[in-house]
Amino acid sequence: MFIVVLSIGIAGIVMLFNQLTVASVDPLVRKQALAVAASVMEEVQLKGFTHCDPDDPNVHIPSAVCTTPEAIGPEAGEGRYADPRFDNVNDYHGFEMFGANIRDVTGTVIAELGDYEVRVSVANAGADFPDVADATDALRITVAVTGPAGVSVSLQGYRLRYAPNTP
Repeated sequence: MFIVVLSIGIAGIVMLFNQLTVASVDPLVRKQALAVAASVMEEVQLKGFTHCDPDDPNVHIPSAVCTTPEAIGPEAGEGRYADPRFDNVNDYHGFEMFGANIRDVTGTVIAELGDYEVRVSVANAGADFPDVADATDALRITVAVTGPAGVSVSLQGYRLRYAPNTP
């Protein structure tokens, strides 16, 4: 009888120890996911936000008609790693990285982040800023990162167009 009671007690302690071990890793994964999200958010927010594509010949001419106006999403052929690179905030809409595809801005693979997924969405946010004259002069950027054990972090930020023709 003693052996049965003792083995039930030990099994309970082992199960508790297992749950504590899993729970102690969660803050580390959450912190890493937050660091990845903040890094990608900063990269996106530091890009230009102009009416014309920065490659457009009229980009520096005030109130000029763009031959390549900016729209949500990347222009054909643009990417994060190869030329031509993303050159405007809205080019990142729909951008995602996961598994062995997680890379830093130089294109170097970060193998330690193989269990993470990153997704970026960019949307017009003029309704969030009633004093903005043109509804397309504000963008909401959302960076969502999913890590191991179902840990998920989402950051939102804004980018306002304050110099319409300055890349």
